[in-house]
Amino acid sequence: MADSNTGSVYRSASWLSAARAALVFVLLCGGLYPFLVTTVGGMLFPHQATGSLIVIDDDIVGSELVGQRFKAAKYFHGRPSAADYDPFSVGGSNYAASNPDLRARVAEDARDIADREGVEVESVPVDLLAASGSGIDPHISPESAQLQAMRVATARDIPVSNVNDLIAQYTEGPTMGIFGQPRVNVLRINLALDGKEFLD
Repeated sequence: MADSNTGSVYRSASWLSAARAALVFVLLCGGLYPFLVTTVGGMLFPHQATGSLIVIDDDIVGSELVGQRFKAAKYFHGRPSAADYDPFSVGGSNYAASNPDLRARVAEDARDIADREGVEVESVPVDLLAASGSGIDPHISPESAQLQAMRVATARDIPVSNVNDLIAQYTEGPTMGIFGQPRVNVLRINLALDGKEFLD
């Protein structure tokens, strides 16, 4: 009988210990940690913590992290998007490189871009043909920007050297000098072409 009582007490103590531990972890991981990270992040990186939004004349025109569709000849064009540039439905097409639909779409895009830019199909950089995994990549390679420089300059009736200078100015290096490739943010350089200043 004593052994039975001892076992019952032991089980009760174990349940109480487990409940206390669960409560502590819920408070720490579900309350204190998110609060601290959000507060400290907002203080140290206010621009990034609010979505890296681009604000002009008190209006939000986009985010540095989300690509947009540009079609006009006077603007740089970004990468294709399997998500139609919708930040609420990000994702790629999940097509394999051998998929006939993907190959047909890439071939058609390559011909269209080559005709639009006045170059050979083989000169079209791959990032203008391949959608990113997220579908909302806001960047293109410097090579893709340079491919479009003459069209943009002609449409705006400005020297192409001015456009190339802008590309050089807006080319970002790898993150922390080691992560990623050099890149150009399409929205930022298009705003610069329009002579618009934005807050960050």
